[in-house]
Amino acid sequence: MPKLIEFNTERLHLRQWCADDREPFAQLNADPRVMEFFPNLLDQAASDALLDRIETKIRDQGWGWWAVEITATREFIGFVGLNIPAPDLPCSPCVEVGWRLAFPYWGKGYATEAAREALRIGFEVLQFEEIVSFTAIPNRRSQAVMERLNMRKMPETFLHPRISIGHPLAEHCLYKLSRSDFKRYTDSSY
Repeated sequence: MPKLIEFNTERLHLRQWCADDREPFAQLNADPRVMEFFPNLLDQAASDALLDRIETKIRDQGWGWWAVEITATREFIGFVGLNIPAPDLPCSPCVEVGWRLAFPYWGKGYATEAAREALRIGFEVLQFEEIVSFTAIPNRRSQAVMERLNMRKMPETFLHPRISIGHPLAEHCLYKLSRSDFKRYTDSSY
């Protein structure tokens, strides 16, 4: 069994999931504001199934979408982490950085703070050469996080293979960051 990775940022603890996370995770996945750029809201059963898959990946490889809590209060606020996306994506094989936070925690810099540390784990601990991130074209908030992470937007877009052609969320943009660029940004006060 691989060593399970957990870590802290200045304000956050990224950790393994626990049973108490299921209800707030389901609430987050049922919130239309949080899920605006996903094709569907998730009910409790679908949210639990997603969490089961997340936990299995972490157990199998030691890393994945980590549960995020505010260190000072221990409040669960969502997830941030690394993932190997489905092989049918045009950018696969790859590792992605991503996040999903409950609405009350938006606009506080938590996604950027946690994702920056997830990138550090990906490049320095797991030794990935490149990490990507992608989202639906209309999702400017996530693209802003990608830009704050110094990820480079690729000129080409792609149609997400699991979203119907013609759906307003089908077209996605892709951002990339190499280990050498991450190190360069880190060395110059990232």
